[in-house]
Amino acid sequence: LVAVAAGDLSVRVPVHGPADFQRLAVSFNRMTAELARADQQRRNLTADVAHELRNPLHIIQGNLEGILDGVYEPTQEHVAATLDEARGLGRLVEDLRTLSLAEAGQLPMTWEPVDVAELMTDVGVSFGGLAEAAGLTLTVTSAPGLTLTGDAGRLDQVLGNLVANALRHTPRGGAITLRAEPFSLADGRRAVRIIVSDTGEGIAAADLPYIFDRFWRGDRARTRADGAGSGLGLAIARQLVLAHAGSITAESTAGRGTVFTLDLPLDPTPRPDRA
Repeated sequence: LVAVAAGDLSVRVPVHGPADFQRLAVSFNRMTAELARADQQRRNLTADVAHELRNPLHIIQGNLEGILDGVYEPTQEHVAATLDEARGLGRLVEDLRTLSLAEAGQLPMTWEPVDVAELMTDVGVSFGGLAEAAGLTLTVTSAPGLTLTGDAGRLDQVLGNLVANALRHTPRGGAITLRAEPFSLADGRRAVRIIVSDTGEGIAAADLPYIFDRFWRGDRARTRADGAGSGLGLAIARQLVLAHAGSITAESTAGRGTVFTLDLPLDPTPRPDRA
C-alpha cells in the first residue's frame, strides 16, 4: 500500500494463504493494474494532444513572425493559410472537448423522436456534392417508418464522421453506401441497424482493433494537410453511439473497403442525464 501511495503502480501482492486473503490479493492486483493502465492512457493522451497542437501552432507562429520580420508579404494567401490553421486548431480543441464530455457522460443531449429516414436523407444531402466532386457514388436507403429516441444532431455527427472518413479513403470511381433497416437486439428490443460501407483502401487487420482509439490514423505519416482528420472522429462516433445505448463495430479488408455497423435501440435505456 505504501508503494502504491508513493506512485509505484507496478507493485503486485503474492497470491497465497487463506481463500479470503487470496481474493483480497487478486482484487488488489487487479486494482493496481487498472490504475497503471489508466495512468498510461493519461500519459499517452497528454503526449498525443501536445503532438497534435504543436504542428498548427508552429505554422501559425511561423507565418505571423515571417510577416512581422518582412520575410512574407501580408498577402491574402498567407493570411488565409494562417486562418485555415487557426480554424483547424479550433476544430481540434472542440473535438477534444466533445470527446472528454462524452467519455465523462456529461455531454448535453437533446432527446426527441428522430425519423431515421429523414436523418439518412440529411446526411446524403450534406455529402452529396462532396462525393460527386470526388468522383464517388453516394447511395442512401432507409426502411420507412423507423423512429428512435435520440439526439438528432449527435446522430448526424456520427454518420457525418463516418461518411467524411469514407470520402477521405475511397478513390475516385468508388462507392459509399448508407443503409438503415429494422433490427432486433439480443435482448429482444427493437432497434435500427445503420450500415455505412465504402469500396476504399480498407484498414489493415493489425490496425482494426484500435480504430476507435483517440488520434488513431491508419497511415501515421499522413497529416491534416494531406486530407487526414484529427484522429478523433471515430472515437467521438463511438462515444456518441454509446450515449444512445447502442454499439458500433467495423469490418474491413485492406484494398477492398470498410463496413461500419451501428445498432441503435429505438428506445434507449433511460439515462440520468435525459431531460
